[in-house]
Amino acid sequence: MSAGQILLVDDEEELRRSAAQSLDLAGFSVTGLDGAERALERVGCGFNGIVITDIRMPGIDGMTLMSRIREIDADIPVILITGHGDVQLAVKAMREGAYDFIEKPFNAQHLGDIAARALDRRSLILENRRLRAAAGKRDDVEARLPGRSPLMVDLRHRLRAVAATDADVLIIGETGTGKEVAARAMHDASPRAERPFVAIDCAALPETLIESELFGHEAGAFPGAMRARYGKFEHARGGTVLLDEIGSMPLDLQAKLLRVIQERAITRLGSNETVPLDVRFVAASKSDLEAEAAAGRFRADLLYRLNVVTLRLPPLAARREDVPLLFLQLVREAAARYRLDEVEVPPGIVADIARREWPGNVRELRNAADRYVLGLGIDNEAAGQGDADGGLAERVAAFERSVIAGALQAHGGSLKAVYEALGISRKTLYEKMQRHGLHRHDHRGEGG
Repeated sequence: MSAGQILLVDDEEELRRSAAQSLDLAGFSVTGLDGAERALERVGCGFNGIVITDIRMPGIDGMTLMSRIREIDADIPVILITGHGDVQLAVKAMREGAYDFIEKPFNAQHLGDIAARALDRRSLILENRRLRAAAGKRDDVEARLPGRSPLMVDLRHRLRAVAATDADVLIIGETGTGKEVAARAMHDASPRAERPFVAIDCAALPETLIESELFGHEAGAFPGAMRARYGKFEHARGGTVLLDEIGSMPLDLQAKLLRVIQERAITRLGSNETVPLDVRFVAASKSDLEAEAAAGRFRADLLYRLNVVTLRLPPLAARREDVPLLFLQLVREAAARYRLDEVEVPPGIVADIARREWPGNVRELRNAADRYVLGLGIDNEAAGQGDADGGLAERVAAFERSVIAGALQAHGGSLKAVYEALGISRKTLYEKMQRHGLHRHDHRGEGG
């Protein structure tokens, strides 16, 4: 029987239980889940398994769940369970990356056959990744946080080192730099990879329900609490909790969070019993929490508890040499996501991308890559608005460096192709590369 885990997602308990029992009797390891959010907490690049989901569910439906899973790892097979009238929707899902679909009412043997093939495929993908890592190729951390700049090389080194520990981590970075991506990469590279990853947007939680959401409650704890409910902290036991935009958390709740981190235990609303909590906390913020603490808007004692290790994600402005490489990777990913053939990016476009400002960082660059792949161009309101800082000489030098770096990336490090494309001599190219600290081997393709 194929190894690996099946996450079976269906909001209808009877159907979920029946399908899970059939798969279990066939020898599969199955976890039944009543909603998409619980599935998203369990998948990651290291997830050894597949997802089977009903296409019609309240909240996050099966199509949206599939899309979110593909953003985490496009190689996780997703099988959709469809109703009689959903065949056209299922065909659309296949075009967008679904592994397969099965129509209700389905034969248990047929579902098992599809699941076995999907699990075999997932196992092969993970094994290939391990072999590539052993051969010195890019691992999952580098695939998700690409870049050859010293800043990114150091970040990946620090992230891998801290992933192997249970230390709590603080991630600081501007909007769009990939704080949640880094947190997920750390979780997937850790011994907790098979346990849930629970991301909590502290800025989006309603203040009246925030304690119940985090700590859970007992039946009757407040009006409308008809039954006991696990909170997000308790649900993440054994795994990782990401507290995104933690600076937005109210001060009174910060005090309660501090106690949870210190004691590694929670108390549900309406209860006096403490529940042990085995989780790793990762906090993320776009603002300087030390400055927030100095201004009295963030608890200094909580900050000291959280920043056992601090990882700082550099903005694209601080690693401009990575922009061409990153854009080309995002174009490849977008083409795969939209089920399109490989999209060529002319050197002129790469050079144009390299010299632009990207205040929205990787998120903005990814949107530009999506637009380019869809044939909509790369322009947006923010692109092309030059940085006013620095004198003319510095700005000209930065522009020259970005153009050469873009040409090197576009031509895979081939100097002859670069100096011919730029209309300069080989000697001039060498001098400019030396002046700007550029190296051809940093811009070769993976096979180069």
